[in-house]
Amino acid sequence: MDYTLYLCTDRDLMSTATLEEAVEAAVQGGVTLVQLREKNCSSREFLSTAIRIKKITDAHQIPLIINDRLDIALAVDAAGVHIGQSDFPADTVRKLVGPDKVIGVSTATVEEAIQAQKDGADYIGVGAMFPTGTKKNTRTVTMEQLAEIRKAVEIPIVVIGGINEKNAGMFCNTGIDGLAVVSAIIAKPDIAEAARNLKNIFTGADEK
Repeated sequence: MDYTLYLCTDRDLMSTATLEEAVEAAVQGGVTLVQLREKNCSSREFLSTAIRIKKITDAHQIPLIINDRLDIALAVDAAGVHIGQSDFPADTVRKLVGPDKVIGVSTATVEEAIQAQKDGADYIGVGAMFPTGTKKNTRTVTMEQLAEIRKAVEIPIVVIGGINEKNAGMFCNTGIDGLAVVSAIIAKPDIAEAARNLKNIFTGADEK
């Protein structure tokens, strides 16, 4: 599982006419993982969207993660599911999805990170690192807290929350496994180019 550039979708922010176009462009630009996040649609619509998006990610051999909805993840045979602190704990989710699915957990403290690892999470999302308009009621995580979380757990970490081309370089050489990004990719006029730039910044390719 390559966590380097982790796209979280948001149809309210996308610059394209369809979510399929946005995901296709992001993947072409270098996104390594896609999380389908649908907060304001019916279960039927979420399912049909997941089926369409998975055709794209499968074609590019990119894992698809479903946000929150275990039933949707299982129905479309997604690579895994991402859950928050108010959802089922990871150990319960593991019992439901089986041993082969990837489970990600949103965390903002060392205690939550340790608990997620203990419960069997495959990776954690840490943030919000910066102010973000894509999610309400976020908890801010400082770079110092991030370093403490990195020391406390062995599983991969992706950082999320207000990450863009101006601050992505802060996470180079910090032991972080990837950047989870929403608007800095999906809202840009050229989604593929935005993804490519972020990936180059994080991997240090722009300095070579």
